[in-house]
Amino acid sequence: MHPAHRPVRVEASGVLLAGDLAVPAGARGMVLFAHGSGSGRHSPRNRQVASGLHDAGYGTLLVDLLTEAEERIDAGTRALRFDIALLAARLTDAADWLRGTEAAGHLPLAAFGASVGAAAALILAADRPDQIAAVISRSGRPDLAGDALGRVGAPTLLIVGGADAAVLELNRTAAAQLAPPHAVSVVPGATHLFPEEGALEQVVVASVDWLARWLPER
Repeated sequence: MHPAHRPVRVEASGVLLAGDLAVPAGARGMVLFAHGSGSGRHSPRNRQVASGLHDAGYGTLLVDLLTEAEERIDAGTRALRFDIALLAARLTDAADWLRGTEAAGHLPLAAFGASVGAAAALILAADRPDQIAAVISRSGRPDLAGDALGRVGAPTLLIVGGADAAVLELNRTAAAQLAPPHAVSVVPGATHLFPEEGALEQVVVASVDWLARWLPER
């Protein structure tokens, strides 16, 4: 049985961010999601991945990194969705908030980033090496993490569609800058949003395998 999503408010740098927290009974760990450009906690792709993680015994926190007012501004300007420093700072605050919760604060934590959210997840891992045990990226832009790539200490999995040629090349270039164990996992035939039949299921399988390998036992 899947855990119920509990609406939460996450305090981050003076604003409140809307989130959905789900913690299965006997959870093996937690995964904090950083969404892609123009997306949020209601992303059907990330929710499908989160559902697969629940099946494997992992909890999730899906949180909007922009407030509703900021999302309205961004819908017209498209500026905030690429403000990597802002997104990374908000994600770091969310990780700190999660660590302070009774339900999940004791569990090992991984970060899952999609699109530009991957850069925020990697910066979080670089800035909180004692908190982030693993990083997973889907169709990510790890190149946007800049110098933080060289400071990441967590094992990192970069999942990219085989038909997403430009992003695949960016991921391979970024992977060469990672010092810890890392891998580029290519889903054959998948495009950027993984709409192809069975593509997201392959993302879930690869993610669960990575978490099982690298998240410490409780």
